[in-house]
Amino acid sequence: MPENKTKKNNLSVSAFLETVKDKDRRKDCDTMLKLMKEMTGEKPKMWGTSMVGFGEYHYKYDSGHEGDYFKTGFSPRKQSITLYIMPGFEKYPELMDKLGKHKVGKSCLYINSLDDIHIPTLKKLVKQSYQYMTKSCK
Repeated sequence: MPENKTKKNNLSVSAFLETVKDKDRRKDCDTMLKLMKEMTGEKPKMWGTSMVGFGEYHYKYDSGHEGDYFKTGFSPRKQSITLYIMPGFEKYPELMDKLGKHKVGKSCLYINSLDDIHIPTLKKLVKQSYQYMTKSCK
C-alpha cells in the first residue's frame, strides 16, 4: 500500500504564509487562518509543504488503504485559494448558493479573492463541515 505524501509536520505555518508573494493573496490567507482557527477551535498545522490544516481524522477505505488527514484547511495556490471542505458540498446547498463567486471540485472550494465571498456564509460552511467531520470520524 503506498504511503500518503501529505502528512502533518512541524513546519511553521506563519513562515509558510510569509512566502506568499502577492500581498492581497497573503492578506486573504491571514484572514483564512484567523477564520478557521475561530470556527474550529484548533491550532493550524502544516500538512506537506503547502497546506494549512485544522484538526485531524483517521480514514480507512474498503481497499485497506488508510491514513490521517486534516478535517478542514486551505492552501494558497497560484490561481486561487483552495479550501478543503472534506465532506464535499452536497450537504450545504443553501450555503453554497449564498457564498459568492467560487468554483468547486469534489472537496475543494476555489476562491480568487475573499472580496468575492460572503464571509458570514463562509464561516458557517467551515464550521458546519468541521463539525460534521468531528462527529462522523470518531
